[in-house]
Formats: sequence, C-alpha cells, structure tokens
Amino acid sequence: MYKFRNNPTISRLQNVLFLLLCFQSVIYAQETSSLPPPNESLSSATLENIIQYALAHQPQIQQAVIDQRITENTIKSKLADWYPQVNFNYNLQHNFIVQTSIIGGNPVKLGVDNTSALQFGFSQTIFNRDVLLANRTQQDVRQQTAQTLENQKITVIANVSKAFYAVLATQQQIKVAEGDITRLQKSLKDAKSNYAAGTSDKIDYKRVSIALNNALATKASNEELLKARLQTLKTLMGYTDTKDLRVVYDETLMEKTIAADTTTPLAVDNRIEYQQLQTLKRLREADLQYNKWSFLPSLSLNGVYNLNYLNNSFSDLYSRNYPNSYTALTLSLPIFQGGKRKYNLSNADWQVKRVTWDISNLSLTLKAEYQQALASYKSNLAVYLAQKENVELAKEVYDVVSLQYKSGIKTYLEVITSETDLRNARINYYNALYAVLSSKIDIQKALGQLGR
Repeated sequence: MYKFRNNPTISRLQNVLFLLLCFQSVIYAQETSSLPPPNESLSSATLENIIQYALAHQPQIQQAVIDQRITENTIKSKLADWYPQVNFNYNLQHNFIVQTSIIGGNPVKLGVDNTSALQFGFSQTIFNRDVLLANRTQQDVRQQTAQTLENQKITVIANVSKAFYAVLATQQQIKVAEGDITRLQKSLKDAKSNYAAGTSDKIDYKRVSIALNNALATKASNEELLKARLQTLKTLMGYTDTKDLRVVYDETLMEKTIAADTTTPLAVDNRIEYQQLQTLKRLREADLQYNKWSFLPSLSLNGVYNLNYLNNSFSDLYSRNYPNSYTALTLSLPIFQGGKRKYNLSNADWQVKRVTWDISNLSLTLKAEYQQALASYKSNLAVYLAQKENVELAKEVYDVVSLQYKSGIKTYLEVITSETDLRNARINYYNALYAVLSSKIDIQKALGQLGR
C-alpha cells in the first residue's frame, strides 16, 4: 500500500485531475447579474417621473429584461456547439473473474484483474443543421426578445399615462366639490338668516341643504374613487412603497400639449406588433430551411487519446501505461424515416404562409385602430373646446344671477340652477381635458410614436 501512495504516476494523475477540475470551475463560473433598482418613494410624481419609475420597476418589464438575458444565454449555449468539444473520462475497474475465451481449443484468460483508463476526447462539428440554424437565427432571436421588451414598455407607458389622467380627473372633481361645499355652506347660512329675518321662506334654505348634501355625497364618493385609481396607478407603476403617491401636474402645460398631428399618415411598419410579426416570419422561414437541411448528412471530426493501465496487482496498477489513440471522420445520413422529414417540411411551409396572413390581418386591424383613435381624438377635442367655453359662460351666468338674487330680482331656485350648471361645466371640462389627452396617447400608439 505504501508503494501505491508514493507512486509518481499516481501523483501526476492527481495533478491532472486537479487541473481539470479547476479549469472546469473557471469555465462554468456563474456570472452575477445586477438586480433591478430597489423600490423607493417618488417625491415629485409628475407624468414623466411616473413613466420613468414604471419603466424601472414594473414587474412585466423586469420579466421581459430577464427573458432577454435568458435568450442571450440560450443563444450562446447553442453556438457553443460550433467550438471544439474536449472531454475527459476516468475509469477504474476490478475484475473478480477475468473473462475466458477458447483459443486453439485451449481456455485462455483475456485481461487482468485490475484496469484503469484515462480518456481525452476531442470532437469538432463540421456540418450540423442544429448549430447552423442557431448561427443563422441568432440576430432574429435577439431582436424578437428586444421587441417584446419594447412592446411591454409601450403598453406600460400608455396604461400609466391613462391612469395618471384618471387620477387627475378625480382630483379635480373633488376640488370642484370642495368649492361647491364652501359656497353652499355660505349660501345656507345666508338663507337661514333671511328666513329668520322674514325676507324669504324656508324653501330657499331647504333647497340649499339639498344641494349641500349632494355636494358632500359627491365629494365622499370621489374620494373613495380616488383611492382606487391611485392604487391602480401604483400597480401599473410597480410602486410598492407605503408612502402616499402625490401626483404633481401643471394644468396650463397640459392644455398646451393636447394638440396632436392628425395629418400624419399611418405607416404600419412603425408599429411594434407589425415588426414582431416580420421577425417571426423570418424565424419561420429559417425553420423551413432547417427542415430542408434534414435531407443533408451531418459531418463531425472526432479524436481520442487513451491512457490504459493494466495489472493484476492493484498497488502496481499505474506503474505501466499502454496508450492508444485514434481519429475519425463521422458522416451520418438518415435514409428513411417513414416520411417524417417530408411532413415536417410541409408543416414548416404552412407556418410561413400562416404568418404571412397574420401580417395581412394585422395591417387591416392597425388601420381600423388608427381610424378609431383619430375619430375618438377629434370627438374629444370638440367636446373639450365646447366645455372650455361653457365654463366661462356658466361662470358669467352664475355671477349675474347671484347679483340679481341679492337685488331681489331672481329667485333662489335660479341661483341653484346656475350653480349646478357651473359645477357640471367645470366637471365636464376636466373630464374632457383628460379624455382628449388619453385619446392623444391612443393616436401616438397607433402611429408607433409612443415610447420613442
């Protein structure tokens, strides 16, 4: 046993194994990937900041980024088959009964009690349709995942923007209700004073009470709606911070940005959905070519170098080596597979034709979508301009009626009516403003301008 431990061949073998293990560890060391930025509170929640925050924290976008990295690793894994493949095998075997064969009528034992082999193998792919497909489609596969990420970003930008405008519309309705409540509380006080003085009957202050109750109920309802819409906005942003999200906006600036170019012609190739189908078509065509290559042979070069150790004494097993080596060129050609290759080729051809029809159908759908977005924008713009004028008119009417009521010319019912008209005009104005801004987003998305 002492001889076995101090055998120089054993020491060299241990060194070889150690170096192989170290080399393998270096090659397959895991690459540390950077994590997405941690969630943090958003101090200034403008629309631009909210969009940037969503693009950095939204789970679906992070998933698309991860899919991109997975795809890149998969591509590199497939392309690795083009490189020379080097393998090492180690074998140690003890034969309890050595195989016996009859030679010249005499039984002869073939082999020894102990065998060991170290095999270094080498292979190089010369032609293989799998690695050829990976090489030809790598750019399209990368582009496919990049387009998926871009599509997710466009969707997030559109949804977050619309949710932002929905929050603003609700906030403005609450502000309108608060103004009405303050005004109605003063009117109620005046109506009660007039009733106590005998200058009016109790109908006036009861009407004010009804209007005040309605305003309070509207405000409470909108406050609950605001909570839900804020949570929807947070969800679309990927905002998990417990702090409140305080939306910041500039109404004057928003009014200046409602204009959209309605004369821009639709170019379907600018839409990410159309680009995705074009990429898919190229991949389907590559798959068709891949199936055509199934009728071609595969060719590879192989080589092996073996270190063989044979000895009846285990302690002297590695004292002598009987090496052998060879190289081989392997050509593999399946001759008949029951028509499998023919059917696969036919299916691949039909897949290409189907994607072609998908592209044609999408073109029609995108044109209809653009016309719908254009019609919605123009309609909402007309409503916005009308409501903007109505606010000014309703304000003038209310001011005049209020003065006439104080002079005893108008009844308080007319004051309530003009006040209701003013409140509705303001609410309709803000709803129309955010509706036209949302319609502008649909226009930009339909033209393929969103996210650029």
